[in-house]
Amino acid sequence: MYRPEAFVEDDVEELLRLIEANILGTIVTYRGALDANHVPFLIDRDLDGVRLIAHVSRKNPLWTEASAGEKVLVIFRGAQGYISPNWYPGKKENENQVPTWNYQVAHVHGTLSIIDDEKFVRGVVARLVMKNEATQPKPWKMTDSEKEYIDAELNGIVGIRVEIERMEGKFKLSQNRNAADGMGAADGLKASGGAELSDAMVRAIRKKS
Repeated sequence: MYRPEAFVEDDVEELLRLIEANILGTIVTYRGALDANHVPFLIDRDLDGVRLIAHVSRKNPLWTEASAGEKVLVIFRGAQGYISPNWYPGKKENENQVPTWNYQVAHVHGTLSIIDDEKFVRGVVARLVMKNEATQPKPWKMTDSEKEYIDAELNGIVGIRVEIERMEGKFKLSQNRNAADGMGAADGLKASGGAELSDAMVRAIRKKS
């Protein structure tokens, strides 16, 4: 990934926070040709390290064609959006400005393992449900459906695990602009409905100064 110095983000905890807030990852594999699958991942931590866990359909060749120790790339995207040059206060003194696109991404490089184990898969699904149902007035639980139905559904999926070897991030948040232009862009973005990216820009600009 091309990463100009101003946009480099290699803080592991910062990247893990981005992943936890944007769990749909794109897992890229290469077996004679590039292939990409879009999968919601969880972060799994213990004393041995940090890894990604998820599940895929048994019909998905991602797991049937996997080889031992296969290297994969998983891409997570955070906030992103268009930046208008009209938002820069500096445009009043210098008309030579152009639009750009700001965004946050994390690339996870690691080793893929297939976990064809009912207990593992049930645990992954239970954690995904708990995480994503937390904001519901009455959170759905796996026990809300008949046991036989849930068992059949779980039998149709397989667990995957990515042992993380390294991570790299790119947070393109107008850090290459002066503070006035950066904050002006953040304000313009927030006014147009991009609050999440705007807040990230403000944090990055303040961190820089």
